[in-house]
Amino acid sequence: MDFVTPPPLRDDQALAIVAPSRPSDATTLRIGRERLASLGVETRVFPTADPDRDEPASPAARAADIEDAFTDSEIGAVMAYTGGDDQLRVLRHLDGGALASNPTRFFGYSDNDNLRLFLWNRGVVSYGLGLHPDLVCDAELHSYTERYLRRALFEESLGRVAPADEWTDDWFDFETREPRDWRDNPGPTTWVGPAADPDEPVRGRTWGGSFGIVKWHLQADRFLPDPERLDGAVLALETSEDVPPPREVGYTLRAMGERGLLERFDGVVFGRPRTNAPPLEWDPDPDEYPAELEDIVTRELERYAPDSVAGFGYDFGHTEPSFPLPLGGVATLDPADGALRFGSE
Repeated sequence: MDFVTPPPLRDDQALAIVAPSRPSDATTLRIGRERLASLGVETRVFPTADPDRDEPASPAARAADIEDAFTDSEIGAVMAYTGGDDQLRVLRHLDGGALASNPTRFFGYSDNDNLRLFLWNRGVVSYGLGLHPDLVCDAELHSYTERYLRRALFEESLGRVAPADEWTDDWFDFETREPRDWRDNPGPTTWVGPAADPDEPVRGRTWGGSFGIVKWHLQADRFLPDPERLDGAVLALETSEDVPPPREVGYTLRAMGERGLLERFDGVVFGRPRTNAPPLEWDPDPDEYPAELEDIVTRELERYAPDSVAGFGYDFGHTEPSFPLPLGGVATLDPADGALRFGSE
């Protein structure tokens, strides 16, 4: 199946704000729309994202909102308001043919990776980032996020993605709006499998998303692509604010290995993991967790995909700031310098 990158947003088109997971909050919706307006983007709020709604719409209604946004010729991009935990229930109500026939740039991640994996199966490239929290949680839109959001909205591809100069692990507080603690970004690290060529860049289409959503799709086994379509792909994963224990990530990768999936990927890109989040069921050490996670992942890759290359600590997913990783886009990972590029399909 061929892939299509939906065309950039045109000046005469609007961006639709939808809520495939949870409905919006009036204040954050207003801030997000103002910041999109500052980028020259007109927005339209679709019914599921109405801030007067107390509960999420039904799965069928949320699917209808997505389809209406994709098939509206006056809409050139669609952005999810925020994530959640039940978008998997929406997918059965979607008309995949209608979405594929009207490819539109979709922005979202976390629970919205359900929809992104659905679009992947139909050959439609989609993008990370959502209105909340990415555009609204700080006093100003972070310049790093803005730079790559502009590219994802208005350009053909992201091109080379540089590491952010800084990052934060602080959780956002919409009540106090306290400034967060930003620290220097050490940049990505790279692992080269024992059977891989350290001088040969890896190039393939990205598949994956938030670890929890990928795990759900493996468990549900209803929306996975044919395994052959993953040959030569790049697995993109990030661990969200759930902060799963490294062993849990390892168990899932091991299951993918035993299923014959992990060996199909030529590369892996892992987002910088968050460790400071709302109350967790365990107490991760913020200084040790990223290294523990990296060790677990590389152990399973060495077992099942020894000719692959993996990069860790990229600025996508639930880390902040972040870039909108194109799921289904062609990624090039250079093990020599850890550089990550998107485009040239």
